[in-house]
Amino acid sequence: MANRLAQETSPYLQQHADNPVDWYAWGEEALARARNEDKPILLSVGYSACHWCHVMARESFEDEMVAAVMNRHFVNIKVDREERPDIDHIYQTAHQMLARGAGGWPLTMFLAPDGAPFFGGTYFPKDARYGLPGFRGLLERIAAVWHERRAEIVEQGEQVRVALGRTLPSRKASRAELSGAALDALIGQLRANFDARHGGFGSAPKFPHPSDLELCLRMGEVGIVETTLRRMCEGGIYDQLGGGFCRYSVDAEWMIPHFEKMLYDNGPLLALLADAWLVTREPLFARCAAQTAEWMQREMHSPEGGFYSSLDADSEHEEGKFYVWDRDEARELLTASEWDAVAPHYGFDKAANFEGRYWHLRVAQPLAPGADALLASARAKLLAARDKRVRPGRDEKVLVSWNALAIRGLAHAGRVFARPEWIVAARRAFDFIRAQMWRDGRLLATAKDGRAHLAAYVDDYAFLLHALVELMQCEFEPSDLEFAGRLADVLLEQFEDPEAGGFFFTARDHEQLVHRPKPGHDSAMPSGNGVAAFALNRLAALTGEDRYARAAERVLGLFYPQMLEYPAGFGMLAQALDEVLRPPATLVLGGAPGPVAAWIASLASEYLPDSIILGIPDGLAGLPPLLDKPARPGPVNGWLCRGTTCLEPSTDLDALKQACRRSRACAER
Repeated sequence: MANRLAQETSPYLQQHADNPVDWYAWGEEALARARNEDKPILLSVGYSACHWCHVMARESFEDEMVAAVMNRHFVNIKVDREERPDIDHIYQTAHQMLARGAGGWPLTMFLAPDGAPFFGGTYFPKDARYGLPGFRGLLERIAAVWHERRAEIVEQGEQVRVALGRTLPSRKASRAELSGAALDALIGQLRANFDARHGGFGSAPKFPHPSDLELCLRMGEVGIVETTLRRMCEGGIYDQLGGGFCRYSVDAEWMIPHFEKMLYDNGPLLALLADAWLVTREPLFARCAAQTAEWMQREMHSPEGGFYSSLDADSEHEEGKFYVWDRDEARELLTASEWDAVAPHYGFDKAANFEGRYWHLRVAQPLAPGADALLASARAKLLAARDKRVRPGRDEKVLVSWNALAIRGLAHAGRVFARPEWIVAARRAFDFIRAQMWRDGRLLATAKDGRAHLAAYVDDYAFLLHALVELMQCEFEPSDLEFAGRLADVLLEQFEDPEAGGFFFTARDHEQLVHRPKPGHDSAMPSGNGVAAFALNRLAALTGEDRYARAAERVLGLFYPQMLEYPAGFGMLAQALDEVLRPPATLVLGGAPGPVAAWIASLASEYLPDSIILGIPDGLAGLPPLLDKPARPGPVNGWLCRGTTCLEPSTDLDALKQACRRSRACAER
């Protein structure tokens, strides 16, 4: 019989519904049982695209004997880290404190009934190997420790609580202390860690770090961005047939990825590719942007409009099986001319690069001149054949935060590349969130099969606000600006720490956990505090609401000492700092809808990272004073302001472009 997880919205939890383990989802029912029966909690955190999560499930959670030990000694709780990032964040941090090492997934933690952790790890094999203890034996030992050494466990739990509290920033900087020194420190560190040969930062494994690359592009470090994106687009981390990026590369050369594909990577990378193309006009970036946007719409877009979360690394219980090739299989699908073009280009003429017997496609050498048509026909044949394979599992829940990253990426790239269908897809996703996941003035974090639930987190509000500012630059709707204000108000009312500054990850009325984090570092996704500061500062520029700008400054004041002393990981907060020090330019274009749209399209061909450009047809009512411009002679009039300085309205598009470029160059940090 299926256990309780069959009733959950998370595909990851549903994957464990047939386990013999007496699983609970995180909630009061499980916590109350642990308290009433004085049993420790076995907390297992993972996600549906996680390879080692599947391995541990097959080895241990599907095993009757292991499950019997779990059920006898523990209250067993399964958590999808994508639906409950609050829980994952707390216990990943606790694991790093207890184990003095990196965390990861699956995360396996043992907790007292009050939630205090006392032991943990990540993947444990069923039987001892890889230098790790066998899981069944470990369960017995942990159960014995719980009964025999309770006082030590209680004391350690208190120590962990105190240590978690110390992770909150304590020193603050005043507005007057904020300077470009923190930006210079981070750029200097990124330069030092840059891999000039292969791109990216550091060695294996390599992650994309889009927030750091966005900052580099803003600050003129074009070489770092161009090299990294070129190597990624030519590497195996990029799906050469279907488009889209995998989560990370296991090697320093971007050749072999961990094959899962996450929505949260592809939205930011799509926006970054668009901006990199604006600066370099590199055709490769335009092609990868188009293929990534097409993959998002083809494979990740739900019929209702939202975007699904991820694709598994595994199919048929083997990592990468869907993506890799037997050389003879590929050769039989192609004509001799196609094979002669494709084999050296994708590396089929070299030794197998995956497990010693398969080929994973990457650009091994440039395509021969004049072979573009042969490559296109070969790609189409290979993709069609691949589509007939058993596909990786798809996690079909819709998350607000990840959708917001996709919305911003599609809207921004759609504007840059004049692809209105991408903007339409972004708008549909936003409309889905507002219709299905906004209830009683608050967001719900996750939705699947018509059911939305779970209180949203700071990332949900901040990322959606950021996306909405981008959507408004594609086509301005007064209702969007009104909704942006409502999102910002919830951020300030429910998440902000008005005394110390910054935003907690969970709302004021969220359930009480052992810790309430206030993260500032970027992870695989940009920092919620960084995005909140960036988006609130931009909203202040549009509305004139000073309280939004002051909240952004309080965020930066809180994290500035850390940014200065230990700059790594603060890419998004650094972008927000740059915009607070050099306020964004706001360009309002008023006039007839057709000519205004033409000017918007022309300005979209410029790299203006710190400009907010809105096309507002004459006659719209109910606008804030900063956007409410009078009708004037001429088809279009442009009003350009930066901070408190505004130029005279202009009917000269080229002059406005020059003014946008010049105003940033002249702005002082």
